[in-house]
Amino acid sequence: MTDNRTWTAALLVIGDEILSGRTQDKNVAQLATWLNVQGIRLAEVRVVPDVVEKIAAAANALRAENDYLFTTGGIGPTHDDITVDGMAAALGVDVVVHPDARAILERYYETRGGLTEARLRMARVPDGAELIVNKVSGAPGIRHGNIFILAGVPHIAAGMLDALTGTLEGGRPVVSVTLGGMVPESEVADLLRETERAHEGIAIGSYPFFREGRVGANFVVRSESWEDAQAVADLLQASMESAGYSVVMGGV
Repeated sequence: MTDNRTWTAALLVIGDEILSGRTQDKNVAQLATWLNVQGIRLAEVRVVPDVVEKIAAAANALRAENDYLFTTGGIGPTHDDITVDGMAAALGVDVVVHPDARAILERYYETRGGLTEARLRMARVPDGAELIVNKVSGAPGIRHGNIFILAGVPHIAAGMLDALTGTLEGGRPVVSVTLGGMVPESEVADLLRETERAHEGIAIGSYPFFREGRVGANFVVRSESWEDAQAVADLLQASMESAGYSVVMGGV
């Protein structure tokens, strides 16, 4: 583990069903949470349709700017599952049937109607890829260098992430301390900005809400150091209380 640099990842969400609103994506939050534990920050998320050229262009842009690239969606058995084709185009390699993936699918479908041509599509990978264990369903995930191709179904993607736990190089996990109260964020915006600028390595997020006819906000202090995050949260609490606001640690 390396502590003196920030490791980043991007997520490329693939699928017309996401863009149409028919399916709500749940993978962003679970990937961001998982990455943080690995000491990696989710830096960017893009959503693209089921178009090979758009998948390839987005993949190349994102992997050029980040240490890791994850994709979700589009590795199923139907004709519109073209993530593998798009990623192969991005990498400049052919699409091949991975022999181990084929063997896995043959075993999985042995008592489920057999391995059809459609199901065999789930054994297709960009040439040179490795497999990611999938204990939830038959088709494995795919790894090609720093690219990770995961299922779009959230609980299957979660299983693939579990198989990857501890295998990626990262830095220190980001920790957070939350405080909040019936504080209009516009009235403390300058305090938040000045406090963040004065403390290197600290990020402060403000999340307003409206309850029972009153406005308030929760403030999240993030850092790679628990001690630094808590110290800045304590400073914010003292500053806000001295200005006449009532805030509590843990948020409201």
